Amino acid sequence: MPKPSLSENEKKILLALIEGFPLVSRPFAEIARNLNLDEEEVIKVVQNLLNKGVIRRLGATIRHNLAGYKGNAMVAWIVPEERLEEVGRILAQRPFVSHCYVRKTYPHWPYNLYTMCHAKTKEELVEIIKSCSQELNLPQYEMLFTVREIRRKHAQYKME
Repeated sequence: MPKPSLSENEKKILLALIEGFPLVSRPFAEIARNLNLDEEEVIKVVQNLLNKGVIRRLGATIRHNLAGYKGNAMVAWIVPEERLEEVGRILAQRPFVSHCYVRKTYPHWPYNLYTMCHAKTKEELVEIIKSCSQELNLPQYEMLFTVREIRRKHAQYKME
């Protein structure tokens, strides 16, 4: 897929979006004010970036641990290759899954599907994962609970 060229306004608006939405009733108006643009222009540019596929989605990230979710784990699954798409779609639609990825396997680490899962308690999450394992006939998985958060930061992008 060819890399789309971006105008200066598109670059400025993308950088503002990467910083996060201002916590105001009209975030696009605030972004526009900060960039000396019109709110309508910002909305038009964002819609265009969505249409081009430069932006896939806009959303908020909840700090699950601060929102009362104490059961958080990356679950590494062994899924037969022919079932990866099916199982990935099913798990990605579950309300307790925030991320779902297929990754390369290694001789001593055969896990190929990863889901970041959240529940109110660790015990509740263990039960949810056991239930999914049985329902989807996926007996081989590892629940990787966070021991300690060292750094949590959104990705930073450079505009060329």
